[in-house]
This record gives sequence, structure tokens and C-alpha cells, in this order.
Amino acid sequence: MNKKLIDWPTFISALILLLAVSIPLAVFPKAGKVIVNMANSFVTGNFGVMYLIFGLAAFAFLIFVAFSKNGHIKLGDKHEDREFGTISWAAMLFAAGIGSSILYWGMIEWAHYYQGPPFGIEGGSKEAIQWAPAYGIFHWGPMAWAIYTLPSLPIAYFYYVRKKPVLKISEAVRPVLGKAVDTPLGNLIDVLFMFGLMGGAGTTLALGTPMIAQGVNEITGLPPNLATKTVIMLLCTAIFAVSAYSGLRRGIKVLSDINLWLAIFILAFIFVVGPTVFISETTFTSLGLILNNFFKMATWLEPFANVGGFTETGFPEAWTVFYWAWWLVYAPFVGLFVARISRGRTIQEMILGTIIYGTLGSVLFFGIMGNYGLHLQLTGTFDVVGYMNETSAQAAIIAILGHLPMAGIMVSLFTILAIIFLATTFDSSSYILAAVVQKEVQREPLRWNRLFWAFTLCLMPLVLMYVGDLKTLQTASIVAGFPVLFIMGLLTWSFMKASNEDLRASKGYEPPTIYINRREILQRTPERSQKQSTSESSEDVTPDK
Repeated sequence: MNKKLIDWPTFISALILLLAVSIPLAVFPKAGKVIVNMANSFVTGNFGVMYLIFGLAAFAFLIFVAFSKNGHIKLGDKHEDREFGTISWAAMLFAAGIGSSILYWGMIEWAHYYQGPPFGIEGGSKEAIQWAPAYGIFHWGPMAWAIYTLPSLPIAYFYYVRKKPVLKISEAVRPVLGKAVDTPLGNLIDVLFMFGLMGGAGTTLALGTPMIAQGVNEITGLPPNLATKTVIMLLCTAIFAVSAYSGLRRGIKVLSDINLWLAIFILAFIFVVGPTVFISETTFTSLGLILNNFFKMATWLEPFANVGGFTETGFPEAWTVFYWAWWLVYAPFVGLFVARISRGRTIQEMILGTIIYGTLGSVLFFGIMGNYGLHLQLTGTFDVVGYMNETSAQAAIIAILGHLPMAGIMVSLFTILAIIFLATTFDSSSYILAAVVQKEVQREPLRWNRLFWAFTLCLMPLVLMYVGDLKTLQTASIVAGFPVLFIMGLLTWSFMKASNEDLRASKGYEPPTIYINRREILQRTPERSQKQSTSESSEDVTPDK
């Protein structure tokens, strides 16, 4: 146990903040819920436009970087191969980015839009039916993955190009904040990120655990009560703890690969035995609807609500603003993870690969699973919306699967997939949390550190689940994620500043791939090297081991 590697101020502060929020919510759940919901309404109601502006700006900025000179910079040494193959790389980033939540929302999100559509459309109308399968794809599409990708640029750049063996959000903004990163401000940035991630993980547990419990109930008859949910949560914790302990190659990569092929099988089965033509046409039509209304969907708020005859629906705040806030909370984590697994790729490959593969995966889940349920609704085979309103969304999801051929087998495979999805998200999360609280990460965070955060991720959601306030922690994390808006701005500025400085100082690179030799830059500019000696010097030129 190498305690000298641990950044104890960040480690302890993150734990204190989590306990300071979670314990009062557990002791005073009703009062805490009221306060947190008021804060959430204030943030989303008054600053919703900032979230939407940020989503568009992030997407536009990444497209610009991908096709600029900066996008051709290689993450790693000149002749270094990619650390992971494309399929495994795509599987890991997708599993980390969406988790079991996509099984929940991919199957049932359309039902919410069917009865509560956007733009003041009447619920259940023909127009509402057209928008129902499209809006989920939009919320989980390029904008979401752009928000995820943005933090990966400076983090990957400093880790693989400037050779700083540190995976911290605070370190990635050093070019802008300078020595202020070494003050409590740097710790605050990392702690806010960690709290947001732990709260976001609570959101995933809040959605995933009841859905898995419902699947277990269908298979075994065990009631989906607190005892069952506790066992499921502990089982998932054991899986991702072992995976996180094993590391990237033997743990997270293996789970992600299993996850990918099992997901492909389930999607292919539903597509083939289900209404294939309807699924294909509806998905294709939804993509056209999104492309034709992309900016309308990305900028729609309700400034005229309750005036001039307009009725407030609450749709933008309840869905688009919430989703952008949720992606924002998770973004530094996904960015850290994508950066860590992208050795040997160019920045362009990392940007386009994350956005394209992430969006493609989301389209498949929403297009196939969601439209299968929509077909049951429209043909009168099964009233999904009515059943969901009478029971729960989780029960409706399992009931939809029950209409497939070999229903028992498919429910079992779906439940297993949900468990693995939950585990892959959490082992990635614990890996990154462990990396953030270390002063240096040459290859892997310390094993005991990874295990500690694996169990910490489960502990507080488990406690809050017993007091019935897991959703309150989710809401609290969204509120706490508001400062991340400004941190993301610093990350963007930091990447452009650092990469442009190195490009100007580099000579002799040949497109299309730019390899930046930091050792040569520092040797050619001794004055600059002396100025940076306290923050970079030896670490910048340390070969990757």
C-alpha cells in the first residue's frame, strides 16, 4: 500500500462532501427532498438556457477541432500502436457512457413522450406518435456524446503528449489556472467532479436496480422488494469490484466485450423476430425528423409559457435540460475514461469515434427496443402506456419483453445484460475515482484504492435506497453539477492553449498525423523550460512506461 501516491486532501474532502449530503438526506429525508428539489427547480428553471447553449457549443467546437490541425495530433509516441482494438475501444467507451440506463430509457422513454409530447402537441395524437421515438434518440445522440468527449481532449493531451502521469480534472486546466491548481482551488475542482460522479452513479443505480429486480421476479418469482434489490446491488458491487481490481485489460475490457456481444445478440433477435419493417422505417423516419429539426430541438425552451395564450408543458426542463445536466455531471468521468483508453489514436479519431460509435449504439437501442414497444402499443397487442401508468416503468419493460418468442430466455438474457452494463459503468467509475485521488498514475491506480471506491460507490446509494430517497441524491448531483459548466469552459480553453503552443513550437511534422516531441520543444526553448520547471519539467519528458 503506497500511501505517498494518494492525494489525501482530495480523497478525504470527497468523502466528507458525500457524507455531508447523504447523511442529512438519510436522517431527514422529507425536509432534504424539499430543499434539493427547490434547488433543482431553481437551477433548471433559471439556467436551462445555459445548458442548451453549452450542448450546441460543445458539439460545434469538437467538429472544429476534429478537422483542424489540432485534431491530427497523435496521443502517444510516434510509432506507438493503439492500446485497444477499435471494437474493444468502442465497447468500453459505450458501456462507460450509458450503462444500464439505456436499457431502461431505450425501452420505455417513447411512452413518456407519447403521452406528454413536446411543442404543446396533444398527447396520444398522430403527431405525438411521430415525435415519441425520435426524441429519445436526440437526447442520447451526438449532443450527449459531444458533452462526454469535451473533457477527454485536455486530459488525453496532457497524459499522452505532455507525458504528465496524472489523471485529474484540475491538472487538465493548469495552462489556464497555473499555480492556482496547487491550491485548495484545484482540490475543489476535483472534489466537485467526484461528487457529481458519485451522484450520477446513484442515478444509474436508481434506474438499473429496480429494473433488474423486476427481471429477477419474472424469472424466479422473487418479489422485487428491498431485500431483492439489496442482493442485486451487492452482486453488482462484487462483479465490478473484481473487475476494477483486475484492471483495464483483464477486467473492464473483458466485461465490456461480453457486454457488447450480448447486447448485439438481444438487439438482433428483437429486430429479426419483431416487426422488422416497422422498426427499420420508424428508426429511419426518426433520424430524418431529428435532422430536419435539430436546432429546434436543441434550442427549444418555453419563454412564452403562461403568456399570450401559450401553455407551459415543462417538457424542456423535465427532459432536455435534465438530460444535458445529467450528461454534464458524468462528462468529466467519461472524458477521463475515454482519454485513458485512447493511447495511440489521434485526437480526431478519439472525437469522431466517440461521437459516432456512441450515437450509433444509442440509435440501435432506441430504434430497436423502443420501436418494438411502440409497435405493441399502436397495434393494440399490449397497452404499454396504460400498464406503465398502473404499475411502473420497470414492470412495463419486462412485460414488453414477455411478448417476444422464447420470452423466458430473453428476459433472462436482458437481466444478465443489465447486470453487466451496471457493473461495467461502475468498474469504470471506481477506476477513475481512484485515479483522481492519486498524485500519479503510470499504468493503473493502486488496487486497494480501486476497491475502496468500488464499495464507496455502492454504500451511499444502498443506504439511501432504504430510506426511499435515492432519487434525491440524483437530483442533488444534478444541482452540484452546475459548476461543471464553468469547469468545462476552462478545460476547452486549456486544451486549445496547450496544443496551439506546442504546435507553434514544433517543426518538421508531416500531415496527416502530427507527432509532437515535447523533449525537443523543451530543449529548443530553454527559457520556457525554466519557467515551467516547477509544474512540468521532469514529468513532461518522462517516457511512458
